[in-house]
Amino acid sequence: MKTIIFIFGTRPEIIKLAPVILELKKYPEDYNVLICNTEQQKELSNQTLAYFGLKADINLDCMRENQSLAGVQTKILTSLDEVFNQNKIDAAIVQGDTMTVLCGALISFYHKIPVYHVEAGLRSYDIYEPFPEEVMRQMTSRVADIHFAPTAVNKKALLKENIDEDKIHIVGNTVIDALFCLSDDVIEQSKKFFEEKDITIDDKLVLITAHRRENHGERIDRIIEAISYLATKYADHTFVIPVHPNPNVKNKIHERLGVLNNIKLLQPLDYPYLVYLMKHAKLILTDSGGIQEEAPSFSCPTLVMRYETERKEGIEAGVSTLVGADYDKILEYSEQILSKDKSQTRLKAQNPYGDGTSAKQIETVIRKKLIN
Repeated sequence: MKTIIFIFGTRPEIIKLAPVILELKKYPEDYNVLICNTEQQKELSNQTLAYFGLKADINLDCMRENQSLAGVQTKILTSLDEVFNQNKIDAAIVQGDTMTVLCGALISFYHKIPVYHVEAGLRSYDIYEPFPEEVMRQMTSRVADIHFAPTAVNKKALLKENIDEDKIHIVGNTVIDALFCLSDDVIEQSKKFFEEKDITIDDKLVLITAHRRENHGERIDRIIEAISYLATKYADHTFVIPVHPNPNVKNKIHERLGVLNNIKLLQPLDYPYLVYLMKHAKLILTDSGGIQEEAPSFSCPTLVMRYETERKEGIEAGVSTLVGADYDKILEYSEQILSKDKSQTRLKAQNPYGDGTSAKQIETVIRKKLIN
């Protein structure tokens, strides 16, 4: 039996790793699955774990209010070092581009434990967009033993960086697997939640998420101004914003958007509730990476409030549009959607990020590497 540690700390990481964890847990005679939560997003991560019926074996409580990037890194590295000293680990699995991913990869390297990187090879090639994730993802690639690339574009990026081709496996994105974990009944049960919040879910729903570090400061100001204009002009539409707990975002959004009746400000949502909103939204404005991948499954137009994205497949397929924090662009492209009936705005392109079999493909590769 091989001990595989899953290291994560944020909600998106859990959503994308849960299908892999559940797949490996189908084979208890082969895998001892150790789940380690750095709690980089403490409330959000534990909330999401519970939804998938999972519980961390190790919680590290690494975050402190207004912690610097260096402070976060130091705390996570030190805590993970203790975990690796106390457990015999055969392989470590990390996902994506967070501080937890980088630290998990570094500690594994320091202990000479192979690292398997889920969602490898995404690149914007701008080290400050997204910041600091672009560099974290690139550095993780330097020490990873297996690279699970979602698409051929991601594989090409890794090959360009002289990663051995036999270490790269195109498997799609596990976020699509996670969507398929949700039954129609579970998603529909979310309807009651929004009814209790007095939020109308109809064909005039706009979903907005904004939290990324590079959008703090003047950028979030421009985004808020654009949302305020749109909500005022399209007063018959409902704008739902699950507000990120980071005070740099939370305080401004509540102060400046909470006064409009058709803007509904919510605490971070359980995963099925967010999926329910994506399923019914007429338009999505987001700076999230995961939503860029999920929204095409629901044929929903998505405006990406970033200046660069490492998820270029969605842009090329026409399912997403880059608008940055540009006030004029946000208005221009939003109004193209909001001025029409929802039925006229649905996307016809297939989701370029996967078919829902990624976790099975990943398990097959791991089995060949560790078991067979």
